[in-house]
Amino acid sequence: MKPGILIAGLACVAFGQIQGLAQTEKAGPNGTAPAPAKTIAIVGGKLLTVTHGTIEDGTVVLSGGKIVAVGPAKSTKVSAGAEVFDAKGMTVYPGFFDAETRLGLTEVAADQNNNDLAETADEIEPQMRVEDAFHAETVRIPVERLNGISNAIVAPASADSIPGQDAAIQLYGRDHDQMLLKPEIALAMNFEGNVRRRANFNGPSKFPTTRMGLAAQIRQVFLDAQTYEAERAAAAKPDHKGPTPKRDLKLEALLPYLHGEKPVVLAAYEGYEVEVAMGIAKEFHLKVILNHVTHAQDVLDEIASYHVPVIVGPIYDFPHPDERYDAVYSLPAELQKRGVKIALATGGRDMGGSRNLPYAAGYAVAYGLPYDEALKAITLNPAEMFGLGDKLGSLDVGKVGNVVVANGDPLDVRTSVKQVFIDGNAIPMVSRQTKLRDEYMPLVTKKP
Repeated sequence: MKPGILIAGLACVAFGQIQGLAQTEKAGPNGTAPAPAKTIAIVGGKLLTVTHGTIEDGTVVLSGGKIVAVGPAKSTKVSAGAEVFDAKGMTVYPGFFDAETRLGLTEVAADQNNNDLAETADEIEPQMRVEDAFHAETVRIPVERLNGISNAIVAPASADSIPGQDAAIQLYGRDHDQMLLKPEIALAMNFEGNVRRRANFNGPSKFPTTRMGLAAQIRQVFLDAQTYEAERAAAAKPDHKGPTPKRDLKLEALLPYLHGEKPVVLAAYEGYEVEVAMGIAKEFHLKVILNHVTHAQDVLDEIASYHVPVIVGPIYDFPHPDERYDAVYSLPAELQKRGVKIALATGGRDMGGSRNLPYAAGYAVAYGLPYDEALKAITLNPAEMFGLGDKLGSLDVGKVGNVVVANGDPLDVRTSVKQVFIDGNAIPMVSRQTKLRDEYMPLVTKKP
């Protein structure tokens, strides 16, 4: 058999196995409609509330999918009909929020047939929406949520300068629609070296191959959107003569961002990339969330002067030859010292996925970020950045019942998550990995 055919066959087998498991999941965490949320009292645990300190012996009451009570166990009333979850000796905290992922856009990375990461037909495609490609039954989601991830931003890959619009998701629900918490929540915009398309051997590329080209292209499309809006407004007037401009989905998609109604997640790695990209953002009065800034240590004071939030991640990146060994690990601490609101993200890379988010926060603590700020960076801060702070990110009355119970410090790799509640439901603690463990562990441990 030819090597190419063998590889293709193996890929098909792998994809078939995963599809089979995904179908199995439909009878469990992702596919079945959650039962109506009961009243559940999580009692006796150490509560990390995020917004109002730590309660050593506390109670959290969930009802109707919401948090309805939080406080010391002695003074927090629990209704007679409530299910009681004994959390004595455990730690209770809000579900984690990963500020950048590719969840639901990829299944088997090596098989392009099941990757919907980015559309590369053009560099500028704000009309592309990840909600249209989001695969709610992916077997990756249960893996992530079993480590306490309850929410995430799904973003297209950074293959284009404007690859499309992000969506906010909840990692449990009846189907695609229920899990999409807020579609079209932000616009992804990339001003990085790897976005440039190289010229091919048959002639010059139709895409920009320099940062100058990227900058000019981005400016032009925003100018075109402004002109388009003006022409459509003029055509809507009663005294207008002439044809109405044809609808343009690309330009139309940019209008909420030009008006500052939604944030633009602006990704740049190097200091000079940050400066040029922010110059464009200021020119068009964009509401910005800076992203990555992984090797922008030389302009941290300037970043602080922008007064915009920053997503840092992935934190597991090598330093440049002219940087300290800890340059990337200490970046969250250095930004926080300067008063910058930060969120941490796994960045969509297939390096353990979102389940490693709490450990990224742990690394940041080891390199100077205060513990409470690290916890905020994976809970409340990303929720607030994307306009969801009134619903997610802390143990507060009225917020969505996304709560995690674990047997220790959530940022410690030795800690095990014992139960996750999403929308007030105790989710099945089952994933593809646990199924494989349960199937094969007896074979490994069986004595000869």
